[in-house]
Amino acid sequence: MTAVVTAGRDRVLDALAAVRDPELDEPITTLGFVSTCVVSAAGDVVVRLRLPTYFCAPNFAFLMVADAYDVVSAVPAVRSVEVALEDHFAAAQINAGVAARAGFVASFDGEAAAELDELRRTFVAKAVLAGTDQVCRPLVASGIDPAGVARLAIADVPPSPELDRLLRRRAELGLPVGPNAPLLVDVGTGAAIAVDAAARHLGLARLTRTGIEANTGICRGMLKHRYAESGAGEEESS
Repeated sequence: MTAVVTAGRDRVLDALAAVRDPELDEPITTLGFVSTCVVSAAGDVVVRLRLPTYFCAPNFAFLMVADAYDVVSAVPAVRSVEVALEDHFAAAQINAGVAARAGFVASFDGEAAAELDELRRTFVAKAVLAGTDQVCRPLVASGIDPAGVARLAIADVPPSPELDRLLRRRAELGLPVGPNAPLLVDVGTGAAIAVDAAARHLGLARLTRTGIEANTGICRGMLKHRYAESGAGEEESS
């Protein structure tokens, strides 16, 4: 593999790392969902995606294929892009729809009632809750009670990768992310969580995180059972 091709492939895989499974909130590269990634010296890219089961939800699958197409198309020096899902019951509809930039409803004519913006927002909201637990657990472990956590602003929290990730997810929903913004916010409105509601909010955040982590473990296990080989970029991003 020439240096030019290797560099191009690395850039494409870096771009694909920005695509997340909407339910698991993890990059498709680290999950092993990128089966192959081939980049020619001329800038032609062919990406093959795979999922843990033949019957994974088609709306989730469509989002990942469409997002992968978008991020790869934006990579400098890419001339053409083909992104295709393999070994999935709706692969033909998804691949044709994404290639034609047709949208979910047109791709599943007569079967889909709406586009997927609201679904995406729902799962980002869950990611915000899960991220809230990741950031707040160390604070509670250090002796701050839920009421005390509710009184904290973003600037009061020590910097960490978990905080950075939480703020990115909040920004996706248009929730406050400035240093004076409250640490605990309602994911629907952005309003600060009241002191007397903090314990319940933190409990919901913990349940959301454990649910996502459990689903992630199940999906990883099913994918490894289905495909013995690692995905493209999986080792580099693990």
